[in-house]
Amino acid sequence: MQYDYFVASRYRNKEEVLRLVHALEGKGKKVYSFIETEASTKHVGSVSGDVEEQMKYYEARENWQKDPAIREIFESDMEALRNSDALILLLPAGKSAHVEAGAAYGMDKKCFLIGEQKETESLYLIFDKTYPTIESFLASI
Repeated sequence: MQYDYFVASRYRNKEEVLRLVHALEGKGKKVYSFIETEASTKHVGSVSGDVEEQMKYYEARENWQKDPAIREIFESDMEALRNSDALILLLPAGKSAHVEAGAAYGMDKKCFLIGEQKETESLYLIFDKTYPTIESFLASI
């Protein structure tokens, strides 16, 4: 499937991710949300589940490098990233989301940052445009 946007963030930012995703879908955009994928709901938890409980379960996996569930999530996310026109990094974002942003930049995708960046980050120059809020990004579409 082809996507207009791949949204990267942290799972603990689930409510804001879903708010952004649903607003973009309301504008007729196809959006990949790592929270709503089959792999994520199967291996992390349902969209409506408790975030902290889901993350404790996910983060406590032993030998995660060889865990087939983690591999399935990775492959799902990377395929969607390759099939997306642009990446949105929604702050706050974790390590994985930042790795995805770097991968998107390496794939020559458009990269957008939403959220306040309080410190200087030279590598944030990978972003084509930054927006302080979800609303300001949505207004630009």
